[in-house]
Amino acid sequence: MEEQLLIRSENKCELCGSAGSLKLFEVLPHAGRTEDNCVMICDKCLAQVEKTEEPDLKHLNCLRTSIWSAVPGVQVITWRLLNRLKDENWAADSLDMMYLDEDTLAWAQAGLDEESNTANEVHKDCNGQLLETGNSVVLTKTLDVKGSSLSAKLGTVVKNIRLVENNTDQIEGKIEGQTIVILTRYVRKQS
Repeated sequence: MEEQLLIRSENKCELCGSAGSLKLFEVLPHAGRTEDNCVMICDKCLAQVEKTEEPDLKHLNCLRTSIWSAVPGVQVITWRLLNRLKDENWAADSLDMMYLDEDTLAWAQAGLDEESNTANEVHKDCNGQLLETGNSVVLTKTLDVKGSSLSAKLGTVVKNIRLVENNTDQIEGKIEGQTIVILTRYVRKQS
């Protein structure tokens, strides 16, 4: 199927048109893997779709073009991304111009419902204990802090943590006066 999608996409990202490295992306929720619910997507667009990077408005301007795609999977991703950005005038205008048939719109909205349900998930430590803002945690692994010479040692206590919104895998805390992001799988709630 990947070969068929590369032919359809002309070896370009089906959102932004980039000829960079492409990945097959299955647009969920949908039953079965078909050409209609799979798209070829570049790393930059994938990071935007999966929210692993902050929204890059300059890059996401490509959605103004992808709204015209005839591929249902592309339409769904485009609609979802535009909905996340609907406070931007250009995104709201693009949403107004976009047409989705009833089934495709229902599919796109189902994905938004899943995203909002994910936002209601809770932060848990490595043992499955519920974490809340203000808790103290202990590091279960020595961590090198990106962009810094700081190394947070195993057993370090981090007091008064804050939960990272929209990402249940991360918390924020201060170590040696520096605020850092810590993955919840490397912390244990202090009793």
